[in-house]
Amino acid sequence: MSHMDGINKRALFSDETEDYRCPAEPDAGDEVLLRFRTAKGDADAVFLVEENSLRERKLELEPAAEEAAEDRFDFFRIRVRMTAQRYGYCFRIEKGGEVCWYTKTGPADSAGWDTAFRIAPGFKTPDWAKGAVMYQIFVDRFRNGNSVNNVKDGEYIYVNKQPVHHVEDWHQYPDALDVNNFYGGDLQGVLDKLDYIKSLGVEVIYFNPLFVSPSNHKYDIQDYDYIDPHFGRIINDSEKTVAAGESNRDARSYITRVTDRVNLEASNAFFAQVVEAIHAKGMRVILDGVFNHCGSFNKWMDREQIYEKQEGYEKGAYIAEDSPYREYFRFTGGQWPYNDHYDGWWGYETLPKLNYEGSRELYDYIMRIGKKWVSPPYNVDGWRLDVAADLGHSESFNHQFWRDFRKAVKEAKPDALILAEHYGDPSSWLQGDQWDTVMNYDAFMEPLTWFLTGMEKHSDERHDELCGDGELFFRTILHHMSRFYGQSLQVAMNELSNHDHSRFLTRTNRTVGRTGSLGPEAAEKDVKKSILRMAVAVQMTWPGAPTIYYGDEAGLCGWTDPDNRRGYPWGREDFELIEFHKYMTRIRQRSQVLKTGAFKPLLWGRNLICYGRFGKGGRVVTILNSGSEALRADIPVWEIEVKENGTMRRLMLTADDTYNSGQLDFPVKDGILSVEMPPESSMVFAEVTEEEE
Repeated sequence: MSHMDGINKRALFSDETEDYRCPAEPDAGDEVLLRFRTAKGDADAVFLVEENSLRERKLELEPAAEEAAEDRFDFFRIRVRMTAQRYGYCFRIEKGGEVCWYTKTGPADSAGWDTAFRIAPGFKTPDWAKGAVMYQIFVDRFRNGNSVNNVKDGEYIYVNKQPVHHVEDWHQYPDALDVNNFYGGDLQGVLDKLDYIKSLGVEVIYFNPLFVSPSNHKYDIQDYDYIDPHFGRIINDSEKTVAAGESNRDARSYITRVTDRVNLEASNAFFAQVVEAIHAKGMRVILDGVFNHCGSFNKWMDREQIYEKQEGYEKGAYIAEDSPYREYFRFTGGQWPYNDHYDGWWGYETLPKLNYEGSRELYDYIMRIGKKWVSPPYNVDGWRLDVAADLGHSESFNHQFWRDFRKAVKEAKPDALILAEHYGDPSSWLQGDQWDTVMNYDAFMEPLTWFLTGMEKHSDERHDELCGDGELFFRTILHHMSRFYGQSLQVAMNELSNHDHSRFLTRTNRTVGRTGSLGPEAAEKDVKKSILRMAVAVQMTWPGAPTIYYGDEAGLCGWTDPDNRRGYPWGREDFELIEFHKYMTRIRQRSQVLKTGAFKPLLWGRNLICYGRFGKGGRVVTILNSGSEALRADIPVWEIEVKENGTMRRLMLTADDTYNSGQLDFPVKDGILSVEMPPESSMVFAEVTEEEE
């Protein structure tokens, strides 16, 4: 981030939020107002440069606002009529003989079309998801609310021909091979704790897979039409729900439980009630859609011969050459019997890859599933799409599938969220016709983890040179943020931890390892809650949807999968950490600019990052000192339009082993906020309005 003399580059600004693009999500035919900011009297002219034609159009200087008593800036504007085509643009600023360009990553020496501002007419993401606080629940490990639906010891055989096991000790560490172990968490447990989840400030619950599956993670789906009865309801022979707490004396087999229509329909009906209860609390629901592959237990494959002799089921592709599901998979063994040779995701035989190119029936079925769960009586609010870029056998097919999926889901529920798991550049899927957004690894989780811990997100590597490099943090993160349309960034899932990576609190010990090499206890050793609190301060003030992985708020540790799937620590919670999360979500929810406002880096350096969020709804500053020494920071808050000699109120201070939510006012002098930062600390400030003074 080099400083260039001449034009005041720090004053230049435009982005894709409502204050600088109105409407921010235009339709074809709409007239869009684009605005650009410079320092007062600092530009002879500002030009809009259009990507396709490289046509330049001069912006007009706005009349000064009457209420602007301390006018540091000039604002320029231009109106552009949208067509149905995507529209790219950047700005060119002239002063004397100097020329500066401006793109999504800030001031530049050239047009930089790779980081241009972009509009996709008609592309809208759900308003309810913009900046919303989400909570991810791995259901088997959240809470056991109904012991009747527990998996029984030895109920069936799964991976490596090992029997499944019900874990009696909720706080037991997950085994190295954990997929066969069930702790008993279920949807009743979620229902029982909705008040707790709501108290965290949560607005959206994201569930890891819920559909019928033999594993605890359920990424090997057996039946997309039904909620797994072990998460839902088990019905006794008289077709009445066994009361919670009763023993299930008939020891019903897994085959009976998951193929019995009474159990399946009862579980679906119960799930509809759960969603209704979540909605009644003012929260939304996102389901995990695993459509790249299914499980070998699936009724279409039936490798384990669960459905072969069950009434009402067709023969699976593994069982019979004339199976109606033969084209659902791609077999590679030549003539029948070829059933031992089929495409598995990453070669896993328990995860047969779905062959959409070979079966229109399969294609249409998944489109119906996409619609089914966002429609009555279930009414979920969106999908998280597992390994979405892997689906299909070609890139062109993959994109067409997601275009059709988006159309199907949005026709059923126009404000449904479509959020994909993706690593790397997502831009080809975020053009307004496929996904709404992604799990934000590249433009949030990874850069923040490197800056605060120097650790890779699995705790598999440590790079000390990356830890505390504030300039690298912003350079990296701005590049990745530029790959998003503005409306995609506002709903991106910003996580510190999830079910695939080590817990963030474990990463703070800066130890390379996994549970198999160091043991689970080592994941809790030498962790630093001060670093976690700093990360949460960023998470709750960053553009996008901050997403808490269950238990992170209560101090849960864990190496990468499966150790990151420990049981929520009921009775052993870190209540101070829970309260801290509540304070931070309140700060977020009371400030509209933290949900949809503009973003601008303000300071960076060794162990230092500072940025602002701003707009009509206010101005907020977040600053971190990740080092072991105190430092003084002079923050140029004038860059986010704070009054030249106004007041900033500190809303949160985190430091060492404590935090302080007491409000304290700081003066702004000539547009600068000066603060003394303790070691390993963060602060969040908001501008004090005239009404608050």
